[in-house]
Amino acid sequence: MDKKKNRFEWRRHGIQALWVLLSNSYLVGFAQGKIYRGKLKKLCVPGLNCYSCPGALGACPIGAMQAVIGSWNFKFAFYVAGFLMFIGALTGRFVCGWMCPFGLIQDLLHKIPFPKKIGAFRGDKLLRKLKYVILLVFVILLPMFLVDILGQGAPYFCKLICPAGSLEGGIPLVLLNKSMHSALGWLYVWKNVILGVTVLLSIMIYRPFCKYICPLGAVYSVFNPICVFRYRVDKEKCVGCGACAKVCKMQLDPVRDVNHPECIHCGLCKKACAANAIRGKIDGNDKYHS
Repeated sequence: MDKKKNRFEWRRHGIQALWVLLSNSYLVGFAQGKIYRGKLKKLCVPGLNCYSCPGALGACPIGAMQAVIGSWNFKFAFYVAGFLMFIGALTGRFVCGWMCPFGLIQDLLHKIPFPKKIGAFRGDKLLRKLKYVILLVFVILLPMFLVDILGQGAPYFCKLICPAGSLEGGIPLVLLNKSMHSALGWLYVWKNVILGVTVLLSIMIYRPFCKYICPLGAVYSVFNPICVFRYRVDKEKCVGCGACAKVCKMQLDPVRDVNHPECIHCGLCKKACAANAIRGKIDGNDKYHS
């Protein structure tokens, strides 16, 4: 079973990596140390992918939301909100498990050997609610009310918290542009401290950023129970062996918590079920319970 699970995981990582390459294929940006500013940059990608990454072809939906939520550019604000709602209603947190570049990075970091990996711990469930607070405060309220004379708010989450932005955008741009070195200050140091802590925690804890911090995951999680693509459990086939709960890295019981807001639809539970009781379904069926 372990070999079968590992093969499935690496296939998933392959799909994740392919999407990362497709959405960050502006290779000239890495060669020149410049950001792509073509027409594709007006479109959002589904996952958390830094706008400032030299290879990024699209915009991060969280970054885009912060940029327009406090302005009078309602058309673009509605576009970003509509995009998030559409992706969420269609797939829920499937994006987190299969299409997010920073999700892939955390997945790979967690494979690094460590004496004792940390699963659920006291306060874990409460801490997972932090990402909703971050979404409300840093992505919505601060950019909406703390605006400049043009009515535009700063991207506070990207600026003060997001480790993906440091890894994908901040560090590469600084390394590729010597002219930026003199402008580095406490904020750059602070963001790299957050990145370093996130990297260390990712080795010990599976996807700590996704569990506790990511506002995009918070948005998509709301749609998990009602999205078009979601898992269903056939209670008649389920033998109660608990194999699905043992392999779930988000510390869920898929039988009891199917389509829980924390589920990233990675598919490990489905793969581990010898009775074939867990299915990924698009249409409803009376014998399945969501």
